[in-house]
Amino acid sequence: MDYAVPMGMIGCAEMRALEEEVFRAGISAESLMDKAGRRLGEALGELYPGGGTAVAYVGRGNNGGDALVALRVLRAAGWHIVVRCPFSPMELGLLPRRKLRDLGQVELQEGALDPASYPGALLLIDGLLGIGARGPLREPLYELAAEMNHLRRNAGAQVVAVDIPSGLNGDNGQPGEGAVQADLTATIGIPKKGLVEDRALDYVGRIAVIPLEELAGATNGDRLITGRDLCAHFPPRNFGTHKGQAGRVGIVAGSRGMLGAAGLTALGALRGGAGLVTIYVLEENYPLMVSAGPPLEAVVRAVSSYREIAGDREDAMVIGPGLGNPGELDRAALLDLLAGSDIPLVVDADALNLLARVGLADRTHSQMVLTPHPGEMQRLFPEGSDLSRAERARQFVSLFPCTLVYKGARTIVTAQGEDLHYNVTGNPGMATGGQGDVLSGLLGALLAGGLHPLDAARAGVWLAGRSAELALNGGESPESLMAGDTGGFLGGAFSALRRGW
Repeated sequence: MDYAVPMGMIGCAEMRALEEEVFRAGISAESLMDKAGRRLGEALGELYPGGGTAVAYVGRGNNGGDALVALRVLRAAGWHIVVRCPFSPMELGLLPRRKLRDLGQVELQEGALDPASYPGALLLIDGLLGIGARGPLREPLYELAAEMNHLRRNAGAQVVAVDIPSGLNGDNGQPGEGAVQADLTATIGIPKKGLVEDRALDYVGRIAVIPLEELAGATNGDRLITGRDLCAHFPPRNFGTHKGQAGRVGIVAGSRGMLGAAGLTALGALRGGAGLVTIYVLEENYPLMVSAGPPLEAVVRAVSSYREIAGDREDAMVIGPGLGNPGELDRAALLDLLAGSDIPLVVDADALNLLARVGLADRTHSQMVLTPHPGEMQRLFPEGSDLSRAERARQFVSLFPCTLVYKGARTIVTAQGEDLHYNVTGNPGMATGGQGDVLSGLLGALLAGGLHPLDAARAGVWLAGRSAELALNGGESPESLMAGDTGGFLGGAFSALRRGW
């Protein structure tokens, strides 16, 4: 897909004003609804493959119309479709009423939905309210929102919010009483600012942007990371490309009891496109590392000191996963390696903890990608503990030159002088050990391939999250997903990036 996607986010009043401007220019509301609904249906078919039953929960407004158009697309793709609406057709707005009529024969469910009546996957599309709604949900919509939340908790249903979860404030992310808790929010045209607020996270879930070229917003400011924005960084490889040109990644990782971290990092690098991957391990740990069975495609090199690594020809280095608490001489060698390298560095895990102990001042530079999770960020930057994640990220890079990957359910990527970039992909199954190791290896591969650190970081977090999503589509569950599964599905994630989803 080559849709032009606005980059920045927008407030609700700004969005309504922009829509009015578009309508005054002669573009009809119905044409926008048809395009938005069609693309919404296409996105849902991509993100929820396999079919099942799709139920549109429809209010009086245009979000319900978008949901009804999406149903038409899903029905053509083999889904059974149902409309759940507490109003008679004549009580709906003009466009939703017309889109309901366009559906023709469709099951209209007046009473509470019985999931036992619909075998297969159950997809609930929240089209009750849009960004124009304010205040708490009122009946009969409160009851329908509660029904969606109940089916999500108790019947395995997936909930998709059209543009914004009903009951959530699109400007500040404040959820009202009874707000819909979505697994996916498919925001229309331009992302709404409130979707990325910390308080909104568990109501918004994964975010997909449904592009509308007619709604051209700001091209600067904080933004979401989307596949469509990234795909230009991944042109086809030249036919004559060889392994030396695909990038050399060096990995300084693993110690007694944590050797698997090195293997997972190597997996991420190999699946991320690196041509040559070398794991550097201290001589006393070399027999253990080899017996642990790192990927066969990776080279394992024993060194007597980490200082030996500096002379090797690597295009990027990953330092930290599973290093544990090295002795004084090894700590000094690692600090020298971090300070003296003139190639891109991914600094993760125990290397971050080492920097936290000695202090970050004058130890970071623009070629570094730091990847702290919340606990590591607390150790690195305790003075930011009272700030929101967004403000903490901003202050961190203002003080310490680097590219920051502030990991979490909505990972933030930024750098000194840059806006915030919020990742939209991933799922709760990634809350397991080793996911960060795979990501670090993937980041190393992208850097070794020549991407700018900020672009590599944006792409890396999107790809890792999308890979975890594909692993769930491939049969894993949030409970069973392992870091190796995320590494194993990276090929599908690259393909999905090029399709925009």
